[in-house]
Amino acid sequence: MTQVCNNCGGPLRTRYPHVLDPQTRETFEIAACERCGLGHTLPQPDDLGRYYGPSYHGGRHGFTARYCLWRRERFVFPRTGPAGRLLDVGCGDGSWLLTARDHGWQTVGTELAPKLARENGLEVYETLDEVKGEFDVATMWHSLEHMRDPHATVAKVATLTRPGGWIFIAVPDAEGLQAQLFGEKWFHLDVPRHLFHFGARSLRQLLLGAGYSVQHVWHQELELDLFGWAQSALNVLLPDPNVFFYRLTGRPTPAGAGQVAASFALGSAFSAAAIPALPAGALTGRGGTLVMAATKGGA
Repeated sequence: MTQVCNNCGGPLRTRYPHVLDPQTRETFEIAACERCGLGHTLPQPDDLGRYYGPSYHGGRHGFTARYCLWRRERFVFPRTGPAGRLLDVGCGDGSWLLTARDHGWQTVGTELAPKLARENGLEVYETLDEVKGEFDVATMWHSLEHMRDPHATVAKVATLTRPGGWIFIAVPDAEGLQAQLFGEKWFHLDVPRHLFHFGARSLRQLLLGAGYSVQHVWHQELELDLFGWAQSALNVLLPDPNVFFYRLTGRPTPAGAGQVAASFALGSAFSAAAIPALPAGALTGRGGTLVMAATKGGA
């Protein structure tokens, strides 16, 4: 059966034939659309649950959690007017919903593993089909790339967004400098958890097709970009991928003590060396991450 793009229906061509899952050591193909550039992880596993595990949700940003939430506040609140109803799709442990609630917003979230968020007293559903009502703001912070059908997901979110309401989407930038330099070793590929791989062109087209008008684009999330440079370089040099990231965020790794020590020593050096690359990626519109804000109907 011929594979076609989830976004625009264009034909797919292999970009990377063998991309390693750092957790299971399985390999997957990434094929990109010849029209819009959207990357597709192939095949999509029938059971994605086993690729996440208990350590995936909660503490995702580790020591940078406060800065991450502060940045999201700066993206959203200055642009969206008075507090109203906010929907977060793929809300994880609910940290962003709690932050929005503290600022006066009525919050609802979706999450396939909602236990942590619900324990925080939040209204969280497992699917978008369970969500009711209309929202002033919808957010998707590094969740769209995990969805089996991003086209249908964004279309559904559009039906839940009021006319003139906002959507904010953050994804790794598969057309950025990091992605181009490191190829299949790029940290943010994270197959098969990342089922799709967006660039500015494909994300903009997806939003336009759902009835949104893009208002703002940012090309960097500082700590994610910095870590992308450092860990990707380590992935090129060392046999076990993502050791630096796993240890910093408290996740298990099969790497031995020697590789852990090397990852910390080299990772610290690479992080410092990558600092000059951060403004270059942002200024050229080719950072490691991409954030797009759009309004429904262009209002």
